[in-house]
Amino acid sequence: MEQREGPGIGPGSGEALAALAAFGKLLLSLAPVYVAGRLGLSLGFVLLGLALYAGWRAARRAKERSLRAARRLLQDEERHVSAAAAGLCLSARELPAWVSFPDVEKAEWLNKILAQAWPFFGQYMEKLLVENIAPMIRASNTHLQTFAFTKVDMGEKPLRVMGVNVHTGQNKKQILLDLTISYVGDVHIDVEVKKFFCKAGVKGMQLHGVLRVILEPLIGDMPIVGALTMFFIRRPTLDINWTGMTNLLDIPGLSSLSDSMIMDSIAAFLVLPNRLLVPLVPNLHDVAQLRSPLPRGIVRVHLREARDLQSKDKYVKGLIEGKSDPYALVRVGTQVFTSQVIDESLNPAWNETYEFVVHEVPGQELEVEVFDKDPDQDDFLGRMKLDFGEVLKARVLEEWFPLQDSGRGQLHLRLEWLTLLSDASKLEQVLQRNRGISSKPEAPSAAILVVYLDRAQELPLKKPGKEPNPMVQLSVQDVTRESRVVYNTSSPVWDDAFRFFLQDPANQDIDIQVKDDTRQTSLGSLSVRLSRLLSAEDLTLDQWFQLENSGPGSRIYMKLVMRILFLDAPEVCNTPQPCAPGQLDGETSTFAGSSVDMPPRPSRASPDAQFGTESVIRIHLLEAENLIAKDNFMGGMIRGKSDPYAKVRLGGQSFRSHVVKEELSPRWNEVYEVVVNEIPGQEVEFEIYDKDIDKDDFLGRCKIALKRVLSSRFIDEWLPLEDVKSGRLHVRLECLAPTPNSAELEQVLMVNSLTQTQRSAELSSALLSVFLDRAADLPLRKGSKPPCPYVSLSVRNVSYKSKTATSTSEPIWDEGFSFLVKRPHVESLELQVKDEGGQGLGSLSLPLTQLLAAETLTLDRWFPLSRAGPGSQVLLRVQLGILVSQHSGAEPRSAPSAGEEAESPPGGSEPELYVGEDGEPGAAGPAQELRQRLTHVDSNSELVEGPLGQLQLTVWYHMDERKLVVIVHSCRKLRASSKDIPDPYVSLILLPDKNRVTKRKTTVRKRTLNPEFNERFEWELPPEEATRRRLEACVKNSVSFMSREKEPLGKVHLDLSQMDLAQVKAQWHNLKENRSSS
Repeated sequence: MEQREGPGIGPGSGEALAALAAFGKLLLSLAPVYVAGRLGLSLGFVLLGLALYAGWRAARRAKERSLRAARRLLQDEERHVSAAAAGLCLSARELPAWVSFPDVEKAEWLNKILAQAWPFFGQYMEKLLVENIAPMIRASNTHLQTFAFTKVDMGEKPLRVMGVNVHTGQNKKQILLDLTISYVGDVHIDVEVKKFFCKAGVKGMQLHGVLRVILEPLIGDMPIVGALTMFFIRRPTLDINWTGMTNLLDIPGLSSLSDSMIMDSIAAFLVLPNRLLVPLVPNLHDVAQLRSPLPRGIVRVHLREARDLQSKDKYVKGLIEGKSDPYALVRVGTQVFTSQVIDESLNPAWNETYEFVVHEVPGQELEVEVFDKDPDQDDFLGRMKLDFGEVLKARVLEEWFPLQDSGRGQLHLRLEWLTLLSDASKLEQVLQRNRGISSKPEAPSAAILVVYLDRAQELPLKKPGKEPNPMVQLSVQDVTRESRVVYNTSSPVWDDAFRFFLQDPANQDIDIQVKDDTRQTSLGSLSVRLSRLLSAEDLTLDQWFQLENSGPGSRIYMKLVMRILFLDAPEVCNTPQPCAPGQLDGETSTFAGSSVDMPPRPSRASPDAQFGTESVIRIHLLEAENLIAKDNFMGGMIRGKSDPYAKVRLGGQSFRSHVVKEELSPRWNEVYEVVVNEIPGQEVEFEIYDKDIDKDDFLGRCKIALKRVLSSRFIDEWLPLEDVKSGRLHVRLECLAPTPNSAELEQVLMVNSLTQTQRSAELSSALLSVFLDRAADLPLRKGSKPPCPYVSLSVRNVSYKSKTATSTSEPIWDEGFSFLVKRPHVESLELQVKDEGGQGLGSLSLPLTQLLAAETLTLDRWFPLSRAGPGSQVLLRVQLGILVSQHSGAEPRSAPSAGEEAESPPGGSEPELYVGEDGEPGAAGPAQELRQRLTHVDSNSELVEGPLGQLQLTVWYHMDERKLVVIVHSCRKLRASSKDIPDPYVSLILLPDKNRVTKRKTTVRKRTLNPEFNERFEWELPPEEATRRRLEACVKNSVSFMSREKEPLGKVHLDLSQMDLAQVKAQWHNLKENRSSS
């Protein structure tokens, strides 16, 4: 059934209407002819009318064609001119010279305006410098009270704008201009400080660069533009001609240094990411976001390696050609990173990673300069530049880039464009990928946090009636930023912005401290868990935050914006160089020429369950008594004594004590340490011998089951000697379990130094456990043969060697090693990967301070190898345990009984430690084992720090051994007498004797103002002689190699007659000048 059409007009009726309209127009056009005939006019009038109409119609159509052509030409002038030239059979090269379409347009009209206004700009600058800047300089320092500008002349040559490039299509709400500016001026500015008869100035200056100007936001009211933002995308070039005293800055070397310092000052507020914002309307919103907008993206730069660099180190006046010590300077605007120096190499491998904030694309560039490190001036080896627009297009770009301006050399870089995501859905994927990346010097970031600090309200007053000068400190982990200071207000407005890179946003906090300008008085604090942002809309918190530890109404307004850094690109390597092992974690690749998937490399080591469960047995060999006399004379008619010594064995290690001459009850007081596992059947064995010229005589043996020591943790016994008629041995055994707590280290070092015996090695303070899992991408032998690698590990003078893997560049060892560590803060783990022929395949130096700063004192990851291939790495689990002794002879003093009066040390209620003469803890013993008190009091509350620093000493007299004992613990806040950091050591002399018998000195600590020594020294003196002596402790600098006399940093004189030598007390002493005494 057909559907009827409605009342509307259909296709047929439309055509009929069009026909009627055409017929009506025809009748209308014939109307003048009919009227002329009706009125009896001649045919001439009709022809005249038709001619006038035709002329009008032709003129109207010509105007319309001209208007349409003008519109098309304005819209795309270059295309239409080229089309017109093609119609004339002309190529683009055949067009006249004055017909050009450059990207950068000239602005001569603007230069004419600047030339006309330049004298008035000079008058403004003269008023600004004389009336505003000069008073500020005079008020900044008392020595500059006579500072004045004696001449300010901006000259006759104005700033010129060489070209203007307008970027269209970027953002409809902003106008973006690039001005190429050039200033070669005859400016003349002189200054004078009359008090010191000092004159200086500038006469002539050049400045060239590209200034980007952004007109944003565009608004619907006058003046249409809300604010003007200006900045240099790249650092401009600067050249200054100095006069007066500043003529010295034109000396070669100083000239480039001075210009560089001034450029750094300019870059501090005018080179990206810094911007100069000029608001054009009052009450402009989001000023901080205009001054510091969210970045376009983050570029992660992997600085891999270089090859074929120039050799700059030459010897014997160039007859012998050496190599270079290259390092790289990686720069994006004001963001600068410096790589490590690779000694003696023309093909250095850095394998370092840096992250840069990118705002303007295209425009911002990556610049890498390579230098040869020298003692005087570093030699230039080449540079490369790359616009980030190329990285944005490729997303991942890995290439060998040729070095410019050097003639040779290439640089291997991998560049990754990280997109900013406003939702947290891909965070876990980002974290998973980052765990597989071995990055140094910093771990890869998973997100970026931008904090817009707006204002605060009702901050507490610093003093009654006195307004504070508030500023804000913002911290994320170990990165701290500071806002500017707002003076004399309790409701400051900052309008500042700050950026932080985040490695694990779900488990990090941002800490905010509002302080007075002196940084001493806190006005309030706040801690925000960044996990709140992950659940917030658009990953943003824009609100008031209540301040803690502040006034009841104190609050701060901030906008926190987080963005996830996501690599939106396939994980591929674009060059023949192998990918780093950690980068393919969680993803698969294939063997070359094979369809079998390669299993992903692990991101963490996989030790067995026994790893890290070792304990340390500390064996105290104290004394023996009633030994058999083996030295008989005249056929046994004269009975002598023995010269006993002891042998100790445990866990495959053996130790031998010193020999005590002619003694049947010898005292050794020696300590040995052994790392043990809970393997059944182990025993601690002791054997005593008499030292003879020919064969040593046996004096007895005894042993203790290790299982008993591990279970009881502490044994102090007299053991009867077996296989002999008489004799017994006094030993003390202690089981130390490593503790992952770095806070215990300082106390352990202090106790170890006090219980140290003269004949024993330095006691260990920590146990280092190393699990060697595997390596990856080791370099091949000559001829592309895989190596047979093994690993050598060492700490101090103790080293171990792994098993040798067979013909592979991806060896798996699965071995564990343990090291006893004396001083973790100055020692390091040295690892060497070698081929079985001795050829080095890579090395690693890991300072143990990195473990002390790590969570649970453990690092478990891939470590890049130096002096190896570009992707060579080793997978390790390294953990440190502090050896805390519960029975060291230094223990907390027990609480007083009900009938005793509690006694507290001066200066506070710090714990006191008791030390027995032989180190024995526990209840009261014989008189000769009288315990002496060690009071651990930080003398900060009792002693005002001197200008030269302080030295911590423990001085007491050991009655049983009849020795004066001095322990040099540490120094703090030493004063450097030169620009270089000193290499301090401590020299001790017992006065009045100054001979070599009474002199002692510590080891040298390199480049520190707070050295740790913890070294013990002894003098054999009767007690009455000790009280008549004076101790001189001199801290010296060991870097003065030109003379035998070392550079003194300060002295301490102690009169022992004025000291209680029965009390063991660590005390701080102020260092004095050489001519002074305390």
